[in-house]
Amino acid sequence: MVKIEYHSDLKELQSDAQLARLLSAECQSAPFDRLAWWEALGKHCAIAPLLAVAREGDAVAVLPLTGDGGHLSALANWYTFRFRPVVSHPPQAEVLLAQLARDLAAKARRLTLAGLPEEDGTASRIESAFRRAGWLVMREASDTNHVLEISGRSFDDYIAGRPGKLRTTLKRKTRKVAVEIITRFDAQAWEQYEAIYAESWKPEEGSPNFLRAFAKSEGEAGRLRLGIARAADDPQGPAIAAQMWTVEGGTAFIHKLAHRESARPLSPGSILSAALLRHVIEVDRVALVDFGTGDDPYKRDWMEQVRPRYRLDMFRPLDPHNWLIVARIGLRRLAASAKGG
Repeated sequence: MVKIEYHSDLKELQSDAQLARLLSAECQSAPFDRLAWWEALGKHCAIAPLLAVAREGDAVAVLPLTGDGGHLSALANWYTFRFRPVVSHPPQAEVLLAQLARDLAAKARRLTLAGLPEEDGTASRIESAFRRAGWLVMREASDTNHVLEISGRSFDDYIAGRPGKLRTTLKRKTRKVAVEIITRFDAQAWEQYEAIYAESWKPEEGSPNFLRAFAKSEGEAGRLRLGIARAADDPQGPAIAAQMWTVEGGTAFIHKLAHRESARPLSPGSILSAALLRHVIEVDRVALVDFGTGDDPYKRDWMEQVRPRYRLDMFRPLDPHNWLIVARIGLRRLAASAKGG
């Protein structure tokens, strides 16, 4: 028999040995699937968590949610590369998710889950589970994820396959930029990153406290790769580019990158990216590099595969609060289809 429970106080899960282990770095090799990530979202980003949990024997499925007013959404934010349920026994995932979907009908009239991957079947699995439970499900592509599969290549072999313009930039400017890669959290280096970000082309940081806390915890765990670049002719001068990566489970995650606009002629961002890629390929021996979401053109210079991310909007069809929303979505899709045709 499947047991359903909900948790809004994540601290209480520390005493639940089964969930604490499932949601730890011991079992989850991506930060977005861990209890610590969700706790930090609550602490630093004012996102109230609601973990929906289904259990049957040793099998567990956890769907991390947030929201109120009858509309729940994924427990995630702009730092989250992708969203998915955490399950202990994948073959039983759809059954457990379907039971969650049935129970959630009494808690919400609408669920919106974005950033869902399909390479592991997540989007289709959730869609099927909620349809089986009687929800009206609307699915659409919502974002893209650029990745690089190393496939046993050396760094030099990989670079040889990059676009000619990028290879020329690296050849001409690498000696003009001094690079340091730090594998621990360093407060001074982090302050340099924050100063660079403030002067870069990037938008205002969503939650500096969240990112700093995450970098610190990843540094303590040995997973942080913080790259700092300076002009080679001024090695004691101010840093001109910085990037934050983490490495675990055979994957390098590229979280943040920025450079000072005044240093653009040196291409410090490209030089630093190349140095970090060399490090994760030759030292960390990763199999995959994940550049997160967003279809920025420069990502195509470095990455080779593009994976879609999906959004599922799920409605209780008999709830009158949903009728106008569903009608608007339907009309929007009809208009887009007519325009495309």
